[in-house]
Amino acid sequence: MQEQVIAHLARDPKLATILPLIAFPDSVANTNDVYFGLLESITSQQLSVKAADTIFKRFLALFPNEYPDPTLLANTPHESLRGVGLSNQKARYMHNTAAFFVEHQLFSKDWSTLSDSEIIQLLSSIKGVGKWTVEMILMFVLKRPDVFPIDDLGIRQAMIRLYEVELEGKAQYQKLTEIAEAWRPYRTYACRYLWRWKDA
Repeated sequence: MQEQVIAHLARDPKLATILPLIAFPDSVANTNDVYFGLLESITSQQLSVKAADTIFKRFLALFPNEYPDPTLLANTPHESLRGVGLSNQKARYMHNTAAFFVEHQLFSKDWSTLSDSEIIQLLSSIKGVGKWTVEMILMFVLKRPDVFPIDDLGIRQAMIRLYEVELEGKAQYQKLTEIAEAWRPYRTYACRYLWRWKDA
């Protein structure tokens, strides 16, 4: 798989220049726990990694076995969630997510039966969960290989730099989307390379 992905991405001359500089982005264990991933993503919105980790650990400590069972979470007072460092909005989003998973019986969901776009459509109907958040779930929880989160600022910045894109607004989005077409069906891997390249 690794050789296949690298060989395919290396067909893009610009991307080929950074592939040897960065370790192949191996997958971590596939948990398939979309619910837990969403709660973690909501916590981390607009926060540094360190701050988000601290708050999420405090949040998990509210529950037996440090797992926010949705029924327990739904009945956890808003003030308790605020007490671990969640904002008013995020506390509501946590409750929304728990209620949504219970209502739609998503714990027994076989996510492999849904396409990426179907999962985005379903989960982004939860108040507080946007398209970008679901794309991160697709990439890092469900390990979908061909996700292109164009709304991610880091990805756009890395592509603008690597491909010397000087366009703005809609034209920029269109150009970046066109560039990424060449990476199919491994756009997730290309993006993970770009993130690491930018951070390095």
